[in-house]
Amino acid sequence: MADLVGKLTASGGTESAGFLNDIIEQLWPNINVAGCKMVKDIVEPMFASMLPGPLATLKFVKLDLGNVPMRVSEVDVHKADNDGIKLDMDVTWEGKSDIELDGKMVPKLGIEHVHLKGRLSILLAPLTNVIPLIGAAQVAFINPPELKLDFTNAANVADWALVDKAVRKVILNIIASMAVLPNRYLVKLDGNNDYFKTYLPPLGALRLTVERAVGISGPKKSGAKRLLAKIVKDVPDCYCKVNVGAEEEWRTSVKKNDKDPEWNETHDFLVADYEQRIFLDVQDDDLGGDDDIGIATTSVKDILLNNGSQELALTHKGEPTDAKIVVHAKFYNFVEDAGVITSTQSESEGQIVGLATVLIASALGLQGQRDELNPSIKFTWGAKEYRTAAKSYSPGTDIYNPSFDQAFRIPVTADLLASPGNFKISLMNKTDETGSVEIPFQDVLQAPGLVKEESFDVGSGATVRARISLRGLQAST
Repeated sequence: MADLVGKLTASGGTESAGFLNDIIEQLWPNINVAGCKMVKDIVEPMFASMLPGPLATLKFVKLDLGNVPMRVSEVDVHKADNDGIKLDMDVTWEGKSDIELDGKMVPKLGIEHVHLKGRLSILLAPLTNVIPLIGAAQVAFINPPELKLDFTNAANVADWALVDKAVRKVILNIIASMAVLPNRYLVKLDGNNDYFKTYLPPLGALRLTVERAVGISGPKKSGAKRLLAKIVKDVPDCYCKVNVGAEEEWRTSVKKNDKDPEWNETHDFLVADYEQRIFLDVQDDDLGGDDDIGIATTSVKDILLNNGSQELALTHKGEPTDAKIVVHAKFYNFVEDAGVITSTQSESEGQIVGLATVLIASALGLQGQRDELNPSIKFTWGAKEYRTAAKSYSPGTDIYNPSFDQAFRIPVTADLLASPGNFKISLMNKTDETGSVEIPFQDVLQAPGLVKEESFDVGSGATVRARISLRGLQAST
C-alpha cells in the first residue's frame, strides 16, 4: 500500500505557465483554421449517424471559432512510465464563435458562444536524440470535459433545449471516443515515429463495489407527479450507473421498492490516470422514463487514499439531499506473469483476471488501384471484434503502406480463458476481407515478456505490423 500511496501523492506542484498562454494566443489563428477543418470533417458526418430525425441533416454553413483563445493553468509536469513527458493542465475556453448550422426542415441555428472546461493531459513520447527530439504528442482529457453551447435563434426552434442536448451529446461522444482517457489523440511529430514506443498502457484496474445507498426518499417531482406521489406511496426501484473516463458505462441491478437498496455488486474499470473521476448516478427505474434520484462523484486517487472506502452524499440538480451511497475500491496492477493470468479465478461474473492489448501500427504492400483502396484492420478474439479507422487516398499519402497507430484493450475474464481460441488479424478493404492471419493464444502466453510483436503476413504480399501482449492482474501493495 505504501508504494501505491507514494504514486498517488507524487507531484512537484503546479505552475501558472503563462508562456503557454502566450504561445496559444499567437497560434490561435492557425488553431482556428485547423480546428474548423477537424470539426467539419469529424463532427458533421456524426450528425448524420447520431442525431434523430431532421436534425440528422444538419450541416455547417459557417464555421469560425472566433478570436478568443483557450487558456491553460495549473500545469503539472511528470515523467511518464514509458519515459516520456506528461503535462497535465486545466483548460478553459470561453469562445465567441460564429457558427451556423442548417438542415432540411430545421430552422437555421447559430452558436455564438462555446464554453469548454476540463483537465488536459499531453503525453510527449518517445523522446529521441534526433530533432525534433519528440516522436509524438498524445492529447487527452483526463475526465469528460464540461461543454455548454449558447445558441442564437433558439426561441424560434420548438424544443430547442432538446436540440441543444442532442448536439452537445454528439460532440461530447466524439471527444470521448477520440480524446478522453484511456483514448488519446495522436499527433506525429516525427514521420518515422514507432507507435509501439509511443503507446502508454493503463496504470492498472480499479475493482469498484457499489455497496448500498441510504436515505433515498425517491426522486424529486413537480406538478402532477408530485400530486400523485401524495396519493400513491412512491417507493423507488433503484439502480446505479457508474462511469469512469471513456470506459463503457456499467449499471447495477434494480432493487425493487427499496429506499435503502443494497447492491454489493462489483465491476472492474481500467485506470489511465489516478485523477480520473468516478461518476455515480442513482436512478429510479420507471416505465414512463427513469427518474433522477441523485449523483455523487469521487476520484480514483481520493477513494484509494481513503483506504478504499467512501460514503458519498448524493445531490439532485445541484441541490444536496439526505441520501448517501457507499462504495469500496481496490487497485490492481498489470504484471508480466503467465501463471497469474491462468491461475486467477473470477469472484463474480465479468470480473477480469488480466488484459490483452493489441497495437496496430501499419500495413505494408497493399495491392490495387489507389482510388479503390479503403483499408482498415479488423482484430477478433472469440466473440470480441475491433476495427481501426479506415484510410483513403489523398495527395501526399501512401495508401499502399498506411499507418493506423491504434490500440485495443481487451479485458480477459476466466470464462474467456476457458476456451481462448486464436487471435485473428484481418486486412480489410471497405467491407471485404483481403487477407488474414491467426495467432494462437499460447504463442503469446509463451512469448518473452508475454509479447508477440512482428510484421504478420496476411497474404498476397501484404503484412500488418502489430503487437499483442498479455498481462495478469495482481493486487497493489
